[in-house]
Amino acid sequence: MATTRAALTDDDIRTLVRGATPDERAAAAQKICRTLDGAKLSDEDRERAHEILRVMVHDVAERVREALSVTLKNSPLVPRDVALRLARDVESVCLPILSASPAFTDADLVEIVRTGGAVRQVVIAKRPRVSEQVSHAIVEQGSERAVEALCANDNADVAEQTLQIVVQRFDASERVLAALAYRKALPLSVTEKLVTLVSDTVRDHLLNHHQISAELALEIATAAAERATVDLVDEAGRTPDVKGFVSHLHRNQRLTPSLLLRALAHGHMTFLEWGLAELASVPHHRTWLMIHDAGPLGLKAIYDRAGLPARLYAAFRAGVDTYHSMEFDGGARDRERFQERMLQRFLTQTVVAGRDDVDYLLDKMDRLSSEARQAHSAARA
Repeated sequence: MATTRAALTDDDIRTLVRGATPDERAAAAQKICRTLDGAKLSDEDRERAHEILRVMVHDVAERVREALSVTLKNSPLVPRDVALRLARDVESVCLPILSASPAFTDADLVEIVRTGGAVRQVVIAKRPRVSEQVSHAIVEQGSERAVEALCANDNADVAEQTLQIVVQRFDASERVLAALAYRKALPLSVTEKLVTLVSDTVRDHLLNHHQISAELALEIATAAAERATVDLVDEAGRTPDVKGFVSHLHRNQRLTPSLLLRALAHGHMTFLEWGLAELASVPHHRTWLMIHDAGPLGLKAIYDRAGLPARLYAAFRAGVDTYHSMEFDGGARDRERFQERMLQRFLTQTVVAGRDDVDYLLDKMDRLSSEARQAHSAARA
């Protein structure tokens, strides 16, 4: 090994083989590895270098083997058999070489993923390059942490089918789904599945950075508005201070006709009363009388005074009439029965509301019918 003699002496090699302490042998191993990795080797020199590395990999001292793994983790000099032996070693030895060494074939890495445990899987998932074959093995057999690391690695080649498996296998893992959503590129099919599973923040990122269909974008926007409305409606049903809550909504321009209608569809009559009173600037007790006791013209009068749109009056009329016709017994399906009857009554009116509101009510009715069928089937089972 004439090309390396100036930097690497026979004493270095003797120290490696016969050094009195592990620290001495580890220092010698580190020097030898650095020298070999930086030298221009002939074929004969390379073979001799490989033999030196095979001596190191069998050293009983963990520090020596760790020095080999750390110093040559990126080097093309390490023969495959040495790399594989290091990969089966303890974690302090195996992790550096697994993190980047080019000595491993895809088949080697797939086998290590299959048998090596979660820590090795994570390190392989973070490699500077991960092939589709290795990515698929991690997604199918890897731990949650390994799949999260793979998804976060934009240098990993992951096939569309493999990404679909990620969504199916980890549909309840916020960590994995978020890592997947923040990849630089995603197929449309994967994006459209993710938007229904992730948090609002991650969903916003998907909408801003990845392609989705126009239909889904509209559906998401509508669903987001629906969630916000339902949150307000649910709050309306829970708050002990309905008057104060309604006044707050009015001051912030959120006491909308749509919100009032949807609250009515949830059976929150008290919220409707205070809402109309607020918009009409009429005391609550008078508003209550006009809604409930003043005959068919009372509701119309307070409705018009509140400045609500004429196109929605039939829906409000249907809700109030349904409320009056029902007896609420506190049963488990009181609200569902009320919603079903109100919607059926409204949708048979000759006066039709705006398309958005009709679509909302039709969708609500479909969901109620589906839930009722499921409850009936469960009861029969």
